[in-house]
Amino acid sequence: MTKPTNPKTFHVKSFGCQMNVYDGERMAELMAAQGLSATDDVNVADLVVLNTCHIREKATEKVYSDIGRLRKHGNDPMIAVAGCVAQAEGVEIAHRAKVDIVVGPQAYHNLPDLVAKASRGELGLDTDMPVLSKFGALPARRKVGPTAFLTVQEGCDKFCTYCVVPYTRGAEISRTWDALVDEAKALVDAGAKEITLLGQNVNAWNDGDRDLGALIRELDRIPGLARIRYTTSHPNDMTDGLIDAHRDVEKLMPFLHLPVQAGNDRILKAMNRSHSRDSYLRILDRVRAARPDIALSGDFIVGFPRETEAEFADTLSLIDAVGYAQAFSFKYSPRPGTPAADMHGQVAPEVMDDRLQRLQAALNRDQAAFNAATVGRSCQVLIERKGKLPGQMLGKSPWLQSIHLITDAKVGDLVDVEIVSAGPNSLAGVERVRAAT
Repeated sequence: MTKPTNPKTFHVKSFGCQMNVYDGERMAELMAAQGLSATDDVNVADLVVLNTCHIREKATEKVYSDIGRLRKHGNDPMIAVAGCVAQAEGVEIAHRAKVDIVVGPQAYHNLPDLVAKASRGELGLDTDMPVLSKFGALPARRKVGPTAFLTVQEGCDKFCTYCVVPYTRGAEISRTWDALVDEAKALVDAGAKEITLLGQNVNAWNDGDRDLGALIRELDRIPGLARIRYTTSHPNDMTDGLIDAHRDVEKLMPFLHLPVQAGNDRILKAMNRSHSRDSYLRILDRVRAARPDIALSGDFIVGFPRETEAEFADTLSLIDAVGYAQAFSFKYSPRPGTPAADMHGQVAPEVMDDRLQRLQAALNRDQAAFNAATVGRSCQVLIERKGKLPGQMLGKSPWLQSIHLITDAKVGDLVDVEIVSAGPNSLAGVERVRAAT
């Protein structure tokens, strides 16, 4: 344990998914509401919150490396480990790394009380998993940027054999309709032009007979909200109502992140995925029929236990069939406590390395092709930040591509742009007519 202290400044560092980014923002708001001042310099902060991810082994080890660096080179801060690593390892973190606070992702609304406890020299520990009580305890949303995250659903009931999320985030729980509509309105009032709805299985959200598509239609009515996105989805929860929303709601951006993980049915069954290769492709056909210009994204795991070269080839052929605009890909990482970690036939690291390189080459090829196909198109770009060059600004296209352009537009403006060139990871545009804001 570090010496008792009453922190005056804080720094939050989030690892992993966008839900962690959202949680990190809410924890920062909690600390600010307690009178603490945020600092961008982790080395001078009195309180450092490491908001962790437990999906992959390296992400977990990185947390411990960061703790070591803070203890060696930092300002001897109070250290809080939050998020999924905290939930999975609990008090063992304090024993291993001598941190002051351990708080799970469903209990971070209690962070101020845990800081007070740590200030008295006691371990602040809370890894309870109450049903959404944290949202009612969080402070009102303050000023935000042009884009904002809104968590609508947490937890997972799917129990994929490789995944720790059901154990660290709990069962699937949906926030209420009224709470979400009120928070979305507050975000727009605070400056958001685009809202991304978040969930471990975001399209599992429901409020009785209302699905995510119905919620999107309701948010579409909020004046001042220009764009709606959502992530991360599960194929099992792509309802007709949600697909229809892609057809009918202009504010819903033409982008869908729908993880498949593998293209071989035996592997999908071993992963306990509820879809097959064919059912996944049929979902994409329905989505494309509803929104022909949609950009598709996915997640892939290579080297799942007992994956053969022929089964991996099925994944490559699925990529060829879909033509993803972008995607995330990983080598299988055994997580303690998951069924796959104890499966026979763990794939050799060098085989996984080779397969990942080939898979990423195919994904990079298709991303470059998608970007090149947008050259000559006109679209609206939401300006998010300044670029590195004088007069340069950066923003996102409707298809979630990064676009840079020279303009006198301000952060938060919607700008009509013609795309004039494309690289593998970003595009260049020329401003046309300034859109109303």
